[in-house]
Amino acid sequence: MNRVPLILICDDDPVIHESLGIYFKAEHFSYASALDGVEALEKFEALTPDLIILDLMMPGRSGTEVCREIRKTSKVPIIMLTAKGEEMDRVLGLELGADDYIVKPFSPREVVARIKAVLRRMDDGAQAPDKPDALRYDGLEISMEQYQVTLSGEPVPFTPKEVEILYLLASHPGQVFKRDQILNQVWGYDFIGDTRTVDTHIKRIRGKLPENPRWALKTVYGVGYKFEVSP
Repeated sequence: MNRVPLILICDDDPVIHESLGIYFKAEHFSYASALDGVEALEKFEALTPDLIILDLMMPGRSGTEVCREIRKTSKVPIIMLTAKGEEMDRVLGLELGADDYIVKPFSPREVVARIKAVLRRMDDGAQAPDKPDALRYDGLEISMEQYQVTLSGEPVPFTPKEVEILYLLASHPGQVFKRDQILNQVWGYDFIGDTRTVDTHIKRIRGKLPENPRWALKTVYGVGYKFEVSP
């Protein structure tokens, strides 16, 4: 990304805006602030940021509500801020399409490192020339250009991360991916989180796909997951 990235900070604690702002300026990021969920959506629409830092617990509208609304129209990277006791909300945020989460209290340096990793991954993905735009298997189509999964021509409501996981597995039929490999390749770096995140996403993907004799998403117990194709 050659231009200066614009980061939208959404949190009701002004101290967080101040501390992150100091580090963002040092890294030559520009940033804007929203102190509640309603303002977060307004700023998102008005500014089209390159990445959003989104607190789960905000007045007006919660972080999960904001994430859900943004994901209706945009694939902008979202990093959730969560408290230690908010595991279920954190999982929900990831299911809705958040790209990462950071647990409070956090180091601003850690936030900057996560932002750089996500933005770098976006640049790498945009420059990758060899991957096909779509994969097709007996009624199933996975389009990375449209970030859409269709079954017999009908779109299925997948989150961006679900599309990326399914595409990763389906683009390497028969290859077993460990959970940490999936985290690394889909989230774009060594994800500092629980590998159960992958299990949660796989469970949701399976719930949206019918049984098919020609292809299936398989668990390799004690190892990970693979996309199996029958001749």
